[in-house]
Amino acid sequence: MAFSSMETQTFLPMGILLSGLIGGLSVALFFAFYLRRKRNEVKTAVAQLPPENTNNDRASRPSIHAKNKSHSHSKPHVSAADKGRRHHPLDLNTLKGHGDAVTWLCFTSDGRSLATDRVVRVFKLDDASSKSFKFLRINMPSGSHPVAVAFCKEASKLVVGAHNISGSSLYMYAEESRKPSEEANQQSKLPLPELKWEKDQVHDKKGILTLFGTSATYGSADGSTIVASCSEGTDIKLWQGENGKFLGAMDTNQLKNNMAVLSPNGRFVAAAAFTADVKVWEIVYGKDGSVKEIVKVMQLKGHKSAVTWLCFTSDSERILTASKDGSMRIWNINVRYHLDEDPKCLKVFPIPLQNEKGLVLHYDRMALSPDDKVIAVTHGCMLQWLSFETGEILDTADKSHDGDITCMAWAPQPLATESGLATILATASNDKKVKFWTAPKFPSY
Repeated sequence: MAFSSMETQTFLPMGILLSGLIGGLSVALFFAFYLRRKRNEVKTAVAQLPPENTNNDRASRPSIHAKNKSHSHSKPHVSAADKGRRHHPLDLNTLKGHGDAVTWLCFTSDGRSLATDRVVRVFKLDDASSKSFKFLRINMPSGSHPVAVAFCKEASKLVVGAHNISGSSLYMYAEESRKPSEEANQQSKLPLPELKWEKDQVHDKKGILTLFGTSATYGSADGSTIVASCSEGTDIKLWQGENGKFLGAMDTNQLKNNMAVLSPNGRFVAAAAFTADVKVWEIVYGKDGSVKEIVKVMQLKGHKSAVTWLCFTSDSERILTASKDGSMRIWNINVRYHLDEDPKCLKVFPIPLQNEKGLVLHYDRMALSPDDKVIAVTHGCMLQWLSFETGEILDTADKSHDGDITCMAWAPQPLATESGLATILATASNDKKVKFWTAPKFPSY
């Protein structure tokens, strides 16, 4: 039977389409069998590898990883997401539960209590490696946002710096004394602190940058607590911690302050501001032990750029400074300044920190250990430990927190841990955590 030309044209494209489908299916089947065969060959080859090859590969990794592994152990307060992370050998513990970034912290003089800001909490540190800590929470006045804390001489008294709609305020909270009968009934409960004094607009409309307190023990000082509040403007003010009495003010007369700190004995106030010079004042005490006057006595000149942070040694006779010029300096301030003797620069260390382009970076924070041997320094979320004598790097935690470090402090006394007494550094961060770190060991040569 003959087909018409119309029917021939209709079946011709259908035949071509059918041939194409059959050819594509054949190619797909061929590649499927080929890939399955290769996968089986790879599995067979892996299965035949001797087990010691894997161990040899692990042993060939850099020694720093082996060191971290040998010192790491399970840490308390570790979430499920953190279980797979490798902890730094000096990482001792983590305080979690803060609902916001922690921007300030401080220890009591015996190191047994730690206060943190934002939601003000006071932790009892019976064991720094414990899985849980007793703490009390201080309820601040409505509209006040805590930014700094400082203990008085007595651990039961705490000064809190806060920001509010009118500017900055200071509050002092103290535990209310209880009768013996009440104390016997509430031994397991921490006493609730009560507001004892309040100072509003302490720096007009300016915020508080730093808040430090110390016991005045120099000369004829009466041993009471001196608190220094440094504003983000140019002024620094002193207060009596126990009663809130205003003791005097200083002015850096620069564009803005970076920070200010008291010497441990309450004799000096040192401030870092916009320029490269550090200004130092002396607190003069009268025969009755009270503050008589505050006198500017010296300047530390030598840095080429702004000083970002400074701290005193435990004897109050030396100052350590870090600058944006890429250097750290140790100064002797135990000089006869009344005879125009200038402070002496004892040592200059280059900051051992560079970015990818080789440019020297600066340190954001510094803290000197109680024995004046170790300097803790930060840049962003990186934490380093340096030798005070040589400037040598003792250890580094590149990502010590999940956010920038905002504050740090050494416990004044060794604290109990599961491994015995240890010198402890506490760091706070934008990641809402506070971490405890043990001091590094010095290399033996």
